[in-house]
Amino acid sequence: MTTMSRYAHYEPGDYAKEHIRITATTLADGRDFFYLDDEPEFVSGERTRRLDDPRPLPDRFAPHLDADGVEVRYQAPQMRRDPLTGDWIPMATARMNRPITAGAGATAKGNPLAARKPGDPYQDGEVPDTDYDVVIFENRFPSMVQVPGVPDETGDVDGNPLWQVRPAAGRCEVICFDPNEDGLPADLPVSRLRTVVEAWAFRTAELSAIDGIEQVFPFENHGEEIGVSLAHPHGQIYAYPFIAPKLETELEHTEAYFERTGGNLLHDLMAAEIDARHRVVMRNHSWVAYVPAAARWPLEVHVAPLRDGVLTLDQLDDQERWDLAQMYSTLLKRGNRFFDRGDGNGMDLPYIAAWHQAPVHDKRREHYRLNLQFFSFRRAANKIKYLAGSESGMAAWISDTTPELIAARFHELGPVDIADEG
Repeated sequence: MTTMSRYAHYEPGDYAKEHIRITATTLADGRDFFYLDDEPEFVSGERTRRLDDPRPLPDRFAPHLDADGVEVRYQAPQMRRDPLTGDWIPMATARMNRPITAGAGATAKGNPLAARKPGDPYQDGEVPDTDYDVVIFENRFPSMVQVPGVPDETGDVDGNPLWQVRPAAGRCEVICFDPNEDGLPADLPVSRLRTVVEAWAFRTAELSAIDGIEQVFPFENHGEEIGVSLAHPHGQIYAYPFIAPKLETELEHTEAYFERTGGNLLHDLMAAEIDARHRVVMRNHSWVAYVPAAARWPLEVHVAPLRDGVLTLDQLDDQERWDLAQMYSTLLKRGNRFFDRGDGNGMDLPYIAAWHQAPVHDKRREHYRLNLQFFSFRRAANKIKYLAGSESGMAAWISDTTPELIAARFHELGPVDIADEG
């Protein structure tokens, strides 16, 4: 039985065709929304999700009235180029108004990422249904968005060509991993994380086909200390209209390595870590996780597919997607046990999980390789690594530990071979 909707660029594997149903709809203000269901009764079509958004939201690009009652056109976000570095800097003033439900600066009591609750006074949530498995939708307060009728043209700030300015014509999406707003990603079953992996692959394929998109970046910010504004198991996907500075630097080095040696730098780094062995912290049939020999963060793990030729998440086969879900689950669980507060219970680790994929159009993409870079700035159970003068001012990193000590701690938390776990 095939229940998956058909899309122009995303091609589901056998598992997704049989066990995941994608249902698309549109929110009241015109934003795209997708349910990814993995429960059999929804996959079969026996039950369906609510598709209409009952909120009286105006079209997101419609003019609005200011404090004086004057009609103001929608202001497309812009980005300006730093002449010293070449970096594009999106300027997202609309994000100042987004709801915050975590931390001392909380501005909203309800959770817009939660399923709709009948009778709940907070009814401005983003999910139309009263339950879901995984959902994806365009961010209501995006730092980048393609605005109809706004040409993607480069101009000057103050009429001076030193400062280039363009519309920040990208796309920002939110992915909710589970309806339990008090849950942790580390506690999700591997089967649910398998649906999350499918969501990453689905959106990578579709977003890469949008005109003007140069890089697709799925990532997860977790923990109040990281700056997360909504306490809910979720991540984001940015589709940049440029190549982000970190990836640009990596592409410069991977391309130079290819021209010098004919090899793939990311493959050779992975192979060298496997040969060295002592910094490898996990391995299954399809993936290997290791602490890189030049790790910056006090907790840092890179995860790479063993198969060569995998540039992006949508190129993973079914086995690789299952093995990734298992490895990601194990990594999150061990990360939560990494720092011991003396009670043996570990802690809810603040972390960033960043997917580095090959760029969409750049010719250097063929010499790149998919990888996940997972890190935390916590350096002890009661200490945080602050990015002070050297790191923030000069991007000259100073590590508070060694990669070997990080790996040794992971080895205390469980076996390297996890192929038969989970």
